Amino acid sequence: MAASPEQFRGQARLPRCASPLRYDLRLRPDLAACAFSGSEAVAVAVSAPTRFLVLNAAELAVDGSSDLVPSEVVQFEEDEIVVIGFGQDLPIGEGVLKMDFTGTLNDQMRGFYRSKYEYKGESRNMAVTQFEAADARRCFPCWDEPAFKAKFKLTLEVPSELVALSNMPVIQETVHGPLKTVYYEESPLMSTYLVAIVVGLFDYIEGSTLEGTKVRVYTQVGKSNQGKFALDVAVKSLDLFKDYFATPYPLPKLDMVAIPDFAAGAMENYGLVTYRETALLYDELLSSASNKQQVAITVAHELAHQWFGNLVTMEWWTHLWLNEGFASWVSYLAVEALFPEWNNWTQFLDETTSGLRLDALAESHPIEVDINHASEIDAIFDSISYDKGASVIRMLQSYLGAERFQKALASYIKKYAYSNAKTEHLWAVLEEETGEPVKDLMTTWTKQQGYPVIYAKLDGHDLHLEQAQFLSDGSSGPGLWIVPITSCCGSYAAQKKFLLKGKTDKVHIDFSVSQDAGGEKGENCWIKLNIDQTGFYRVKYDDELAAGLEKAIKANKLSLMDKIGIVEDSYSLSVARKQTLTSLLRLLSAYRNESDYTVLSHVCLGIDKISVDATPELCRDIKQLLINLLLSAAKTLGWDPKDGESHLDVMLRSLLLIALVKLGHDETINEGVRRFHIFIEDRKTNILPPDTRKASYLAVMRTVTTSNRAGYDALLKIYRETAEAQEKSRILGSLSSCPDKDIVLEALSFMLTDEVRNQDAFYVLGGISLEGREVAWAWLKENWDLVLKTWPSSSLISDFVKSTVSRFTTEEKAAEVSEFFAGKIKPSFERALKQSLERVRISARWIESIRSEPNLAQTVDELLQHDVYLPFVVLVFVILMSGCR
Repeated sequence: MAASPEQFRGQARLPRCASPLRYDLRLRPDLAACAFSGSEAVAVAVSAPTRFLVLNAAELAVDGSSDLVPSEVVQFEEDEIVVIGFGQDLPIGEGVLKMDFTGTLNDQMRGFYRSKYEYKGESRNMAVTQFEAADARRCFPCWDEPAFKAKFKLTLEVPSELVALSNMPVIQETVHGPLKTVYYEESPLMSTYLVAIVVGLFDYIEGSTLEGTKVRVYTQVGKSNQGKFALDVAVKSLDLFKDYFATPYPLPKLDMVAIPDFAAGAMENYGLVTYRETALLYDELLSSASNKQQVAITVAHELAHQWFGNLVTMEWWTHLWLNEGFASWVSYLAVEALFPEWNNWTQFLDETTSGLRLDALAESHPIEVDINHASEIDAIFDSISYDKGASVIRMLQSYLGAERFQKALASYIKKYAYSNAKTEHLWAVLEEETGEPVKDLMTTWTKQQGYPVIYAKLDGHDLHLEQAQFLSDGSSGPGLWIVPITSCCGSYAAQKKFLLKGKTDKVHIDFSVSQDAGGEKGENCWIKLNIDQTGFYRVKYDDELAAGLEKAIKANKLSLMDKIGIVEDSYSLSVARKQTLTSLLRLLSAYRNESDYTVLSHVCLGIDKISVDATPELCRDIKQLLINLLLSAAKTLGWDPKDGESHLDVMLRSLLLIALVKLGHDETINEGVRRFHIFIEDRKTNILPPDTRKASYLAVMRTVTTSNRAGYDALLKIYRETAEAQEKSRILGSLSSCPDKDIVLEALSFMLTDEVRNQDAFYVLGGISLEGREVAWAWLKENWDLVLKTWPSSSLISDFVKSTVSRFTTEEKAAEVSEFFAGKIKPSFERALKQSLERVRISARWIESIRSEPNLAQTVDELLQHDVYLPFVVLVFVILMSGCR
C-alpha cells in the first residue's frame, strides 16, 4: 500500500486500482470573466485495495468529497495529478466521488478555452474545448488516459441567447432569465479526450444520412452558406464508412463546428467535430481548388475517426498511429470514391513523401513510440504517426488485397467496439482473417524506425536486390525489414510480387514483353520496382536500369505514381550523396513534356534553394533549367480559368505560377504584379480569382523593398478588410516572402500583434524567404521567451523552431543554434529541434558533395543548350512539314 501521496509522483500512467464508470458533469462558463466553475459526481469502480484515488487535474482548483470523507486532497502540478487520500482502504466495488472545481477559460487553444469572434461589429468570446491529447484535465478532474473509458452525462449553464453544443443531443433546456440550463443525453463509453463543448452564437445548415442520422454544420452568423460543401461530404462519408466498416455510425447526431481560434486543423470529438475555419468552410467565389480539396480530406479524416479512434480507441498514446494513420488512409479512400476526377490516390503520394523524408532522419522515431509523460505526447502528432502510418496501411492493403483487408478491418471494429486496442490486436485479427503472416511482416515497420533503400542491379536475367536502412545523412543504419517487393518489366500487364525477408535476394526477369526481333532484351526495356509506390521504401537502380527508366519517362510509358516515385527517390538519394545532383538534373529533363498536376507537384523540388548556397555561380542557370521544365505547361494554362477545365488543371495553374514566381521568372512576376494592381482597385474583378491570388501576392512581395513598400501596405489593407480566413492565410504566407530583410522583420513583428490569431503564426513562418532566414533567426532569439509563453502548444512552438532553423546549411550555424538552446530545451519542442539541426547538417554535407561534382557546370550548360535547341528543331520541322503540303 502506498504510504503517502508522494508515492504517485513521476509516474507515466495512473494506477489501475480504481477506474471511472460514469461522469455526471456540470459546467458553468463565464464568458465575460473568462473563467468557469464546475461540479462532478463520478461513479468509480475500486478493484484493488487502496486508500488513494489518483486522477488528473491541471490548472484547476479542486475540492473533493465522496461517500467517505477524504483525509487529504493533494495536487501535484508538475505531474498534473490530484491525489485524494482516505483514512482507510476504500471498499472494493462501486462508489461515488464528488468534486467541485474552478478554472480559467484560457487563450492557449487547449483545455477549456476562449475564442474571439465578431458579432454585429462587437468582439465576443465563445467557449471551446480541445482535449486531445491530455487536456481534459484542464477542464475537469478525470482519469485522463484513453483506456479509462466511461459514460458522460453533461449539463451546461450558459447565457440563454447562446447555442450550447456537446457530444450528445440536448434532451432538455430550462431558461432562468439571462441563463439557461442545458441537459444532454448520456454518451456511450468514450475516452476523456473526445469529450467536447462549444458555446457561442452560430448559424447552421442541416442534412441527414440514408439511415436518418442528423448532420449539421455550425458557422459564425452569416456564413452558413460556406458549410454546404462540407455538409455534403460529411453525409456521404458517413454512409460510405458505415458500409466499409460494416458498422453503423454509433451516435444519434453529428455536429461540425468552425472555430475562429483552433490550434490544429480539426478534432474528431465524438459527435461534435471542431475545425479551424479554413478546414471546414468553402465558398465557390472566395475559396481556391486546393481549399476545396483540403476541406474534403479533413472532413473525411475526422469522420473516419468516429469508428477508428472513437468507437475503437488506442489503449495508450504509443498506438496513436492506429487513430491517425488509419484516418489519413481511409480519408483518401472516401474522397477517391466521392471525387474520382481528383486522382486522389496519386495525390496520396504527398503523404508518403512527407513520411519518407522525416523517417530518413536519425532523429525520427518508430510508429509505435514509448510515451513516458503527458508532455511527450504532442510531439508524436507528426508525419510518422499520420503519413508513414497511412502509407504502411496502404502497403499492407496492397499486399493482402483490398477485399480481404476490408473484411478483416470490419471484424476488428466489431471485436473492439466501445473498447481499446493495441497495434498487436489489429495484426492478430488481420492474420486470423487472411491467414497471412501479418504480425511478422508489420512489426518490422511499426516497432523500428526508418525504412530501407533497395539497391537493384541487373545481371543477365537476374535482378539482384539488397536492402539497407536509408538515412538522409548518407550513413546506413542497422534496420532490416520484411519488404513487399513488386516489379514489372516493359509493361504493367505482368507483375511479380514477393517478400524480401533477408538482406539480399534475386528475382528472374522475363524480357519477353520488351525483347527485340532476335529475342534479346530490347533497347527500350525498362524495369520498375515498387509499382505505383505502394511500398514504403526507396529504390536505387544501377546505371543501366536508371537509363531505361529515364527513356520510359520520356516515352510516357510509366504510371503517374511511378513517375513521382522515381523523381522523389532520385532527389532523396542525391541529398544522401548516393547519387549526384548532376544525374538528378539529367533525370528532371526527362519530365520536360509533363503536364499532370500530381507529377509536377513533385518535380518542383528544393534544388533551387540548395544551389544558392552550394553553387552561387550556377544558381541562376539551375533556376532557369527548372523554369524551362515548368514553362510550357504554365503557358498552356495561362493565368485565366477556362470553362470546363478540370479540378486538377485549376490546381496545376496555381502550382506552376507560384513555382515560377519563386524561381524568379520575370514575365510571371510582372504579370502577377499587373493583375494585383487591377485587383486592388476593384476587388470584384475576375482578373485575380482565389486560385491565382497567392502567386500574385508572392510576385508583389518579390518587388517590395523598404523604400518601395506600397505592395506590402496594399496586402495589409486587404488582410484587415477581409473576413475570410482563407484569404487571410494567403496574405500571411506572402508577407514574409520578401527578399528585403527589413520587410521580413516587419512581417514577423506583425505576427505578434493582436491582428494575427495565434493559430495563424505558422503561415508567416512558412513563408520566410531564403534572404530573410538570418533576420528571422535573430528575431526568434530576441523574442524566444515571449514566443514560448504565447505558443505553449507543442505543435505551434515546433513550427517556430523548424521554420527558422531548418533553412540553414552550415555546420557553424548548427553549432550556434545548439548553443542558443542549451539549457532552454523542453519536451514540447525537443524532438523538432533535434530534427531541424539534423537537417541543417545534412544540407551542409550535401553542399560539400555538390561542390565536388566535376561535371555539374557542363551538364547544366548542356541541358540549357538543349532547351534552347529543342524549340528551334520543332520550328524547323513544322516549316518543313508545311512545305511538304
